[in-house]
Amino acid sequence: MNDAVTIALLIIGTSFASLASIAVVRMPDLYTRMHGATKSATLGVGCTILATAIRFADMETTTVAILVIGFMFLTAPVAAHMIGHAAHRQQVPKWTGTVIDESPYVKAVIDPDRDQAERQH
Repeated sequence: MNDAVTIALLIIGTSFASLASIAVVRMPDLYTRMHGATKSATLGVGCTILATAIRFADMETTTVAILVIGFMFLTAPVAAHMIGHAAHRQQVPKWTGTVIDESPYVKAVIDPDRDQAERQH
């Protein structure tokens, strides 16, 4: 039973990792590439490490695996958000199909007088 679960998790993890690499190559701009790569790679690595924990099935390996998975799930989205925020502030071009941008920074660039009035209130 453990072998079947391990194999399934490894297949799922490998699939997500492959999807992340495809996302980096196929997506049109930095923001969508980063989103696809972060989500898929985090799930892929998480499933692979979980498969390792199930395969070895001792307390030390399982504890380390859970800590690594938790660390990945906490740090990868935060890092992606910070990179995206920095890219947005540097005005990295978006895909031409982007419909709306709700960032407060964009409002300040478009209408600096309105932004200054909002800060005073």
